[in-house]
Amino acid sequence: MTLVFDSPSPVPRTIRLAQGLACLSVAWAALHSARESTTPALNLEHTLFPASNTLAASASSQAGMDGLPAITAPGLASIEVIVQRNDTLDRIFRRLQISLADLANIRALAGVRALLDRLSPGEHLKFLQRDGSLLGLTRNVSFTQQLEVRRRGEAFEATVVAQPVETQVSVAHGVIDSSLFESANDAGLSDALVLKLAKIFASDIDFVIGLRADDEFTVEYERISQNGQYIKDGEILAARFLNQGHEYLAVRYVGPGGRSVQKAFVRAPLEFQRISSGFSLARLHPILNTIRAHQGTDYAAAIGTPVHAAGSGRLSFRGVKGGYGNVIEIEHGNGIETVYGHLSRFAPLRSGAQVQQGETIGYVGMTGLATGPHLHFEFHVNGRSVDPQKYQLPDAQPIDPSLRADFDNATSALLSGLRASGATDVVAR
Repeated sequence: MTLVFDSPSPVPRTIRLAQGLACLSVAWAALHSARESTTPALNLEHTLFPASNTLAASASSQAGMDGLPAITAPGLASIEVIVQRNDTLDRIFRRLQISLADLANIRALAGVRALLDRLSPGEHLKFLQRDGSLLGLTRNVSFTQQLEVRRRGEAFEATVVAQPVETQVSVAHGVIDSSLFESANDAGLSDALVLKLAKIFASDIDFVIGLRADDEFTVEYERISQNGQYIKDGEILAARFLNQGHEYLAVRYVGPGGRSVQKAFVRAPLEFQRISSGFSLARLHPILNTIRAHQGTDYAAAIGTPVHAAGSGRLSFRGVKGGYGNVIEIEHGNGIETVYGHLSRFAPLRSGAQVQQGETIGYVGMTGLATGPHLHFEFHVNGRSVDPQKYQLPDAQPIDPSLRADFDNATSALLSGLRASGATDVVAR
């Protein structure tokens, strides 16, 4: 009997090419996925991993991750891990195939467990390991401190090493032509500093509807760097804002008792940051975006935007009232009352509760007689409605007379610098 086998048909060249490309695509995706959580770091020139480590004499040098000399040797690996959501050291050790016994020994060191157990997504950890055995581990436990763990024979030792930072004072000046964020960013200020600036002057300027073209600002602030690299912005030391012809100055002073620029009330009961995306002078011009009705001010904002108490006081009414819809009324003492209408819902507060300035009391809505989502805000003094944008709010508590000389000495240079860098004729309020 003769068996006959059919010869397989040759695979077309185009199909083989497509198969090869598919294999490469899968391999690349797998490599990219791995790098999202674990990135090899060739840089071993580190206080924890100095170049004098006893490595093979034939080890070759090459540029590391930070451009510093690095040393590689068979079996030795320096690995940088970017912590992912829900990551734990146990999971990371397993992923890197490093001995869990080493992890247990490290966590047993005095005080180390508290410095290692709570990881934050996005932070970087560095490991030095050889053949699954841990030789060293570093983690930044604070902005200025780093935990270093290293192997000494069969045991481990841990040290917290200081990482000093350098602080420089910078000055930024800008003129508003489209929005505060755009002008401040152009002047070199970060969004975080813009929000700090708005908070400093919240009692004097309504940053939601009160800005105008040609308003200007000058900010003296800290820039923090480490090892010559910019890290972040620090505190605002002094600030000047010219708004609608009025000049406002603020200066940071730290001393016994301190000095606060926070007043009893803020101009706008909505956070600047909540409704400032897409913010422009055109959109926030009073003619377009505020409606003077019933002696109040309407702030257009999305439903659900948090509404904050303009000042501390007692919540005297919480409920439904005619055209106001869901409304809250707060008594602040000295004949002052604020009203917040058209709320979509209330914060979990009862009538009679004490509230603090800035505390969330409700959320923007369009209940009652409202044609669109907005907050209706009223400011009453001795039973009469007043314009909260023009009313002279109480000043912050003045500095203690016994600290006045120290205050003047500590802040005079800052104030002089502000005026010099933003010199202009103003009408001071």
